Amino acid sequence: MKLPPDPHYRHRFPPEIISHAVWLYHVFSLGPRDVELLLAERGIAVSDETVRRWCEKFGQTFAKRLRRRRPRPGGKWHLDEVFIRIQGVQHFLWRAADQDGVVLDILVQARRDGQAAKRFFRRC
Repeated sequence: MKLPPDPHYRHRFPPEIISHAVWLYHVFSLGPRDVELLLAERGIAVSDETVRRWCEKFGQTFAKRLRRRRPRPGGKWHLDEVFIRIQGVQHFLWRAADQDGVVLDILVQARRDGQAAKRFFRRC
């Protein structure tokens, strides 16, 4: 049986450093420059462009693994509506939460359309 090719092949840094950088970027919502600074504190000299490329290449598989480990939402969910102002213009913020109070997703609309919001949240 032939093994799949190593995705980290021909990279300068070992897979542990690459996966740590991608983990920092996605889990803590940091920018590439922030990740660069955190790695520099640990003695790893890498540019922000390299971190951006790593996240572009390996981020999708990492995000899939995070989604699989995330607890599944409850079977019942409800929709909340809030009126907010963004730069003086009124918008409508819709929030879907499950029976345990975990926020599933958020939608901001310029016009109030509850049916469109329900359709959006059913797809998520």
